Amino acid sequence: MNNRLLFALPLAAVLAFPALAQNTASTTDQSAPAAATPATSTDAATGKAPLAPPSREGFWGHLNPFARKNYVRRQTEPIRDRVNELDELTAGNSKAIKDTDSRAQAGIKLASDRADAADQHALDASNKATMAHQTAQQATTRVQTVETVVTNIDQYKAQNQAEILFRPGQTVLSKNAKDAIDTMATSVKGQHGYIIEVQGFSAGKGQAAITTSQKMAESVVRYLVLEHEIPVYRIYLVGMGNAPTADEATKTKRMSGGRVEISLLKNDLEQLSANTGAPVASADQPQQPK
Repeated sequence: MNNRLLFALPLAAVLAFPALAQNTASTTDQSAPAAATPATSTDAATGKAPLAPPSREGFWGHLNPFARKNYVRRQTEPIRDRVNELDELTAGNSKAIKDTDSRAQAGIKLASDRADAADQHALDASNKATMAHQTAQQATTRVQTVETVVTNIDQYKAQNQAEILFRPGQTVLSKNAKDAIDTMATSVKGQHGYIIEVQGFSAGKGQAAITTSQKMAESVVRYLVLEHEIPVYRIYLVGMGNAPTADEATKTKRMSGGRVEISLLKNDLEQLSANTGAPVASADQPQQPK
């Protein structure tokens, strides 16, 4: 009987030790101060409170080497769910970043296109301003040219002269006379602002000399009009008779036969036509009736 009692006492102590340890752990957990409990925070990426540490079960706690699958699943499910939430949150953030970057790139491209368009408009405006300035300068130059021409419209300058000699009593043009007239008439083809002055001189006295000089001058004018189609309004004819002419020594001389002096006089209308690039009617041309 005593032997059985000695054997039962150690066995009861061994069996009571785990229960005592479990009660001690439970009492320790319950008596832990509230300040030791980790505070919940909403500053996490998911906006949820941090995961709580795994609860102790039995004597072994979370290091129970004999934990079953259900226990492991219960311990890892919150972690797995939180990882999935973080993956979804990361994917959403990546998509939002890509969308923001796309919108930023589109905005930058739109701003760049508008800046290029503004630069092009500014360049076009500058070119138009330059063209307008050049046009204004050309208009000013033309106006000044016109003013000069109008001022000198009645100022004719001698450009060319020719002298046709006649024998006494002769009024018909010789070959040499025609050649001299051809040379002068050819030089005024297609020109404006010119007149041809024809003066006839004849030996003799009185009205007879004037009549003879008039006939010689008329023969020259007739040749210019018929052979070279010089307008009659561009020709001024006068029979001077036996009027003396001054030579270089300012001495007068008289001739034995007759002669006709042809003078080509021009003003600045031809210059105006060349500067403006448009045909200009001469001032001495009569206007056509409407």
